[in-house]
Amino acid sequence: MTSSSTVLVIDDELRSREALQRVLADEFDVICVSRAKEAEGVLDGELVQVILCDHRMAGESGVDFLKRARISWPDPIRIIISGYTESEDIIAGVNEAGIYQYITKPWEPEKLIASVRDAAQLYRYQKEVGAGLDNKPAAELLKEQITTRRRKEKRLFEFSRIIHHPESPVAPVVALARKATEYDISVLITGASGTGKELLARAIHYGSDRADKPFVVQNCGALPDELLESELFGCKKGAYTGAYQDRVGLFELANGGSIFLDEIGETSAAFQVRLLRVLQEGEIRPLGAQRQRKVNVRLIAATNRSLEDEVAVGRFRRDLYYRIAAFPIHLPPLCERPRDIELIAMRILADVNRSFRRGVRGFAVETLARLSRYDWPGNVRELHNEIQRMVTLSENDGLLPASLLSPRILAPRLTNGAASAARMLKTRVEALEREMIEDALRRFDGNISRASEELGLSRVGMRNKIERYGVERDLRDEEE
Repeated sequence: MTSSSTVLVIDDELRSREALQRVLADEFDVICVSRAKEAEGVLDGELVQVILCDHRMAGESGVDFLKRARISWPDPIRIIISGYTESEDIIAGVNEAGIYQYITKPWEPEKLIASVRDAAQLYRYQKEVGAGLDNKPAAELLKEQITTRRRKEKRLFEFSRIIHHPESPVAPVVALARKATEYDISVLITGASGTGKELLARAIHYGSDRADKPFVVQNCGALPDELLESELFGCKKGAYTGAYQDRVGLFELANGGSIFLDEIGETSAAFQVRLLRVLQEGEIRPLGAQRQRKVNVRLIAATNRSLEDEVAVGRFRRDLYYRIAAFPIHLPPLCERPRDIELIAMRILADVNRSFRRGVRGFAVETLARLSRYDWPGNVRELHNEIQRMVTLSENDGLLPASLLSPRILAPRLTNGAASAARMLKTRVEALEREMIEDALRRFDGNISRASEELGLSRVGMRNKIERYGVERDLRDEEE
């Protein structure tokens, strides 16, 4: 690292990032990122003196990010950039985010450089005072701050945070996950969306010997192959269209710690080959780079699909499955754990009260009965959203009445057992139908006309089902 100050620029617009880097690069070491998640990775691994953040970004606003940064990375001096029309908005958050300066658009290069220079000088002054008191260099203080923050995270994501009744089907799951913390083994967590797979993954990481190292997360279903490879393995500038700068991949950021790959069942066959090689060799090669880089990362993966079924139909590599599923754990849906609903609801209500600055005392008896009878297809995430909605609608801080529940919860529904049986029947029927279609296509060498005639379907109906089930073959309409 050079002796000049490091400035972290966060802006989701490419032209803005390029302009800021061009203006600041002569005097500062500039790191540009487009998202808050990337910024967090940089702050975890780099000694940053100044954070320069745009306010209007997709997802989280600049002020909201700087509020979080003030807690987790309090030392860098924080500067916000935004348009004139948002002045009142920004000023209201200045105190909470500890923002050093508010720069309006369009900014003037000379004034911007002067502001960043002053911020860097302020950082140095604060560090000189702090280092004089503690007789410790700034880099060592940063390391201590990161260690302290990870200790807080460890307490936040302990297994005790996974709320369940002693006789809940989640109890043996937690006991199994605790075993996974004792050994450095790949873990595959399965379960429906919203069941808490990431929470369990964090508990495994922070309960293991890697707890003081990074834990990074990537949803594999959120990005196309090229961007996903860049996100995970990194890339060199110019490696592909849109690669305007070098990027450090999440595997490298997670070195020594754990990486959580959510929805791994959504990945393509081509990406699975690349991931398998990384896991086998313990090496990554950023896109466009010539050399491999060694990484030591524990993999925790998750999916809401049955990867065994995906392997059977050829959509997921068998060798990769055995590599990532060395220690499988299944999280049951909320409909199978009705005794947990009241306990979880009370914890969520406490969190919502704190977030919304309310003091709602609890739930009416009828409300809890309705919550316990509902099937919760969206699992804990749906329950959380429902409680947020109820607190928002409530006019006092007493007990939440059943009248505030959403219509879908108040309406009569199948019992939990009946709903589960119906879903299971639907799944089995679809699996049988798919098997029959694949068998017919195999026997008729991919000829759709003959296969559809054999099954009593029209060609259009056959094609719709092929598309629906993702059957991939050399298909032909013509008769032979």
